[in-house]
Amino acid sequence: MEPANAPYEIFLAALPGFEPLLASEAREAGFSGIEESPGGVTCRGGWSEVWRANLTLRGASRVLVRIGGFRAFHLAQLDKRARRFPWANFLRPDLPVKVEATCRRSKIYHAGAATQRIVRAIFESVGAREAEDGEAAIRIMARIEDDLVTFSLDTSGEPLHRRGHKVAVNKAPLRETMAAMFLRDCGYMGAEPVLDPMCGSGTFVIEAAEIAAGLMPGRSRAFAFEGFEGFDAGAWATMKAATGPKRPAVRFHGSDRDAGAVRMSKDNAERAGVAEFCTFACHPVSDLVRPDGPPGLVMVNPPYGARIGGNRNLLFGLYAALGSVLKERFAGWRVGLVTSDAGLAKATGLPFVAPGPEIPHGGIKVRLWKTGALG
Repeated sequence: MEPANAPYEIFLAALPGFEPLLASEAREAGFSGIEESPGGVTCRGGWSEVWRANLTLRGASRVLVRIGGFRAFHLAQLDKRARRFPWANFLRPDLPVKVEATCRRSKIYHAGAATQRIVRAIFESVGAREAEDGEAAIRIMARIEDDLVTFSLDTSGEPLHRRGHKVAVNKAPLRETMAAMFLRDCGYMGAEPVLDPMCGSGTFVIEAAEIAAGLMPGRSRAFAFEGFEGFDAGAWATMKAATGPKRPAVRFHGSDRDAGAVRMSKDNAERAGVAEFCTFACHPVSDLVRPDGPPGLVMVNPPYGARIGGNRNLLFGLYAALGSVLKERFAGWRVGLVTSDAGLAKATGLPFVAPGPEIPHGGIKVRLWKTGALG
């Protein structure tokens, strides 16, 4: 592997619509050369920055690093130049690889044939074999565009929303990366309480508590870069140990009418190490009580027809009841509501500003509706 200070182009992948929020997070975290692009954010840095992005960024879904490339106008040229590429700087012979090639506006137009040439070049260069279906592997992306071949490595492995804590989930769970970006969009930075009155598996509550406690999102999981050639396990351990958690000054609250959801939330919070900062209760929205202490943020992802496969008309009463309770009991609190249905959002009667961009979620598109402090 090249020296730790080699200036690589690093691509922080994000769900479409989240690019500005992820760029803001990356800038605040001190990453350099930030540029937004469709589907993510580009920055620059060495391997330590690649590690840090995986470990600390809450909104990125993957971290890719561009390791080089060359021009190729036909398959024979691709074959020859791929064999000369310094794969041994990055790959180990004992770990299988998965190559994914795409071709666009190039004389090489057959992605399958290109993939075969690159896989064979890697095997002959370093001895790493092609992964079998379903086998864990080092993932290599080869983009062939305008006859320029560019190689990138997926440094994350499992998608980054899989923090390693949320084992129990309910129907249509919200990804942790989505929860983090919606919290950021509402201005949450960890200094105020957060309450979710329909908490499901506890994603909003747990994510908010982790932010307040200074717990790094990648602290409990493994990453693909740990299998790269030249990986420095000692330096990685030092990086993970560099930031210790702190005790939040506020508490985090979740409730749900489903006792099973409340149990899931408690178990997930325990695994995440934030259970002592969180309170979960089983009751309907009508029994919601404002917590003691300062006002904060209500974050909620209520059911909506496309998400639960139910009758949309039955949900208007639920949204109206939620809005009434929040207006009556939560003066001074802000509200963030995630839904795919503008009509249901408006049924709350809450003073929402213009909704945010559409974000893909499980085959549908959702938006964040948010208010200022309620009167």
